[in-house]
Amino acid sequence: MSIKEAQARIKARVWQSVAQTDLDLSALDKSTLESFVDLVTESALLEIDSELDMAKLATPQPEAKEEEEDEFGEEILWQGRPFLSLVMDYTVTNERIKITSGLLGKAHENVELIRIQDIDHSQTFGERVLKIGDITIRSHDPSHPEIVLRNVQDPSSVYEILRRAVLEARKRHNFSYREEM
Repeated sequence: MSIKEAQARIKARVWQSVAQTDLDLSALDKSTLESFVDLVTESALLEIDSELDMAKLATPQPEAKEEEEDEFGEEILWQGRPFLSLVMDYTVTNERIKITSGLLGKAHENVELIRIQDIDHSQTFGERVLKIGDITIRSHDPSHPEIVLRNVQDPSSVYEILRRAVLEARKRHNFSYREEM
């Protein structure tokens, strides 16, 4: 279910609850009532996402993942997940971007930072309200030329972390990028 679908379902449920209540809301004008329902809907979505974060923290993490990061000596710069998702994780290290997806079975995608050509981030109005957005990464990686990190919390700061990590990786590996004119 997408965020827009979840938002629409919650909003419909709130309107249904308002209609079934014995409260006299006739004193409120239509725009105030609509604003109130929108506020309740956004609050419910944020609370659901917060609960998903707490559930993820309570789930024990496998030891092998920690050993892998220690073995390669990669510093974790940022970790996160898409808004309202339990099956996907994003990790940015000082060497690569790791995308893990799946609940029972796991699929892993990696993009080396020195292969990244361009990074952009975008937000729709609804995403701005929820403080989430998408980060689009274009790279020279033949298997994943374009990756989109969807519904990331605080996308502008994650964009900045990625941008600095890419520049630092290029510097560390003495990699220069020259554009053709």
